[in-house]
Amino acid sequence: MAKIIVQNTQITVLNFEKQDYISLTDMASAKEGDNRAADVIKNWIRNRYTIEFLGTWEVIHNSNFKVVEFDHFRKSAGLPSFVLSASEWIECTNAIGIIVRKGRYGGTYAHKDIAFEFGSAISVPFKLYLIEEFQRLKAEEQRQLGWSAKRELSKINYHIHTDAIKQNLIPPEVTPTQASVIYANEADVLNVAMFGMTAKQWREMNPTQKGNIRDYATINELICLSNMENLNAVFIEQSIAQRERLVKLNQIAIHQMSVLESRDNNDRKLLK
Repeated sequence: MAKIIVQNTQITVLNFEKQDYISLTDMASAKEGDNRAADVIKNWIRNRYTIEFLGTWEVIHNSNFKVVEFDHFRKSAGLPSFVLSASEWIECTNAIGIIVRKGRYGGTYAHKDIAFEFGSAISVPFKLYLIEEFQRLKAEEQRQLGWSAKRELSKINYHIHTDAIKQNLIPPEVTPTQASVIYANEADVLNVAMFGMTAKQWREMNPTQKGNIRDYATINELICLSNMENLNAVFIEQSIAQRERLVKLNQIAIHQMSVLESRDNNDRKLLK
């Protein structure tokens, strides 16, 4: 569940069955207030054009949609006596494009395709701002997904790094406590080369932050860090002294970050 702000109104976005559903209740509240939100949705659903739109969407996306019941509503739409609620539409036609939730985040939600169409009932500017904010939300989610993937890759490569330390730097006679100091010391070789500080120094500078220095790295820093873990494992196996490895890794970090940031700048220019 996520929230977006559209023209000073908070709109809830719900993930349901791996699809994005947007709160029509929140959207309707932007037009008529909380007390009349349900009426706005009812008036919209009973419209003949809306029935056509909803039915066509269901035919395309829902193999269990009850077309006969849809035809009944379509023929009745537009009559003064015709009234239809979201719950009745769902129950009678087995629709999936609209869902009704109860509880803390209760209300009427619609698949993004339908919610964008409902936005026209609020106002054209509202609809356009809704689409823009929703796209911004999706872009941010993709960025976070990319970050998580790079973070996991960095963790996987760290096992290669620690294995090289175990095989080449930890004598058999040391205690587990002594071994942990060696592991931490080598981890800080990467931290200093990449971030310019040790894990302890970062914690002292950020006492209120949860996690560690790598949890706050950018995607480019994680890509570079992942590469450095592999390279440092090779350098360790080659018996290169720690001080020399630190210098090498720092030079590599500077070069790779320059390349990655230059690529990002070029990509942004192409998008303009």
